[in-house]
Amino acid sequence: NKLKTMLAQRHLAIIRHYAIINRTLTTSKSIIKIKEDVQDAILNGKPVVALESTIIAHGFPYPENLQVAKEAERILRSKNVVPATIAVKDGSCRIGLTEEELEDLAKSGKAGRARKCSTRDLPIILGVHENSNETRWGATTVASTMKLAHLAGISTFVTGGIGGVHRDGHVTMDVSADLTELSRTPVVVVSAGIKSILDIKRTLEVLETNSVPTLGWKTDEFPAFFSPYSGVKCPTRVESAKDVASIYWSARDLNMPQGMVVAVPNDDPAGANIEKAIQDALKEAKELDINGQDVTPFILKYVSEHTGGESLRSNAALVKHNVTI
Repeated sequence: NKLKTMLAQRHLAIIRHYAIINRTLTTSKSIIKIKEDVQDAILNGKPVVALESTIIAHGFPYPENLQVAKEAERILRSKNVVPATIAVKDGSCRIGLTEEELEDLAKSGKAGRARKCSTRDLPIILGVHENSNETRWGATTVASTMKLAHLAGISTFVTGGIGGVHRDGHVTMDVSADLTELSRTPVVVVSAGIKSILDIKRTLEVLETNSVPTLGWKTDEFPAFFSPYSGVKCPTRVESAKDVASIYWSARDLNMPQGMVVAVPNDDPAGANIEKAIQDALKEAKELDINGQDVTPFILKYVSEHTGGESLRSNAALVKHNVTI
């Protein structure tokens, strides 16, 4: 009887989930456009994974960004998963892009036709249309991609890394909107953790405060994006996709609104050298009395100068690794 009750509750949760999807598809046609193969997969219960677009428009130079985007989609398709790259195009939210749209998006950052778009920017970019003969893009961040994926009925999203609490964030209040979205949007976010230029310990504290399940993929140590080592203990270790799915559905059974973080250690050997450059940069910033909002630009410049193209190559490698997981 207990098993029957659990199955009935799970079945009801699934029915409610697809009711939300159908309502979204019916009432939001004017602002949300779902690519045909993505919509077919969602409505037929086939696996779909969301991908963000800021990493394409602003994360890599062209044509490397296009290569990473295409490879990410190829990896998913090789596992019989439908990829759904999410972006805003000319005033409508796109859930899934064509090859032509991917290429135009990849070129848009350098051309000045792409605006970084977090959750707060969605109503602005949708409500205020620019008069232009050129295609304009809103490149979605982790936060806004989660929001739109959930509206479309997609529960899994893969990216490079999530944002967090900036160093001295307890003073400046510089905290990523990714954490806010994780506290209220039930999407599994697979990433390489948090960059060590951020305050990893305080970021995990914020996630705990907001009751966001935070999992380490086959690791006891929370990953620091480029490096699998941060010196910070991971709240929970998981060994399989089955574990992740079970935790996700248990949260749905409890009517919890939170998303979930799955942190995957970066296995690229160059990551250790990049992490060393980051730590050296942090040390030099402290010696030069660089603080507040000036710290991150200083570190990024320092790492770029001291690692050559290694940081870019390692970043691409970890994105592909996350997608594979």
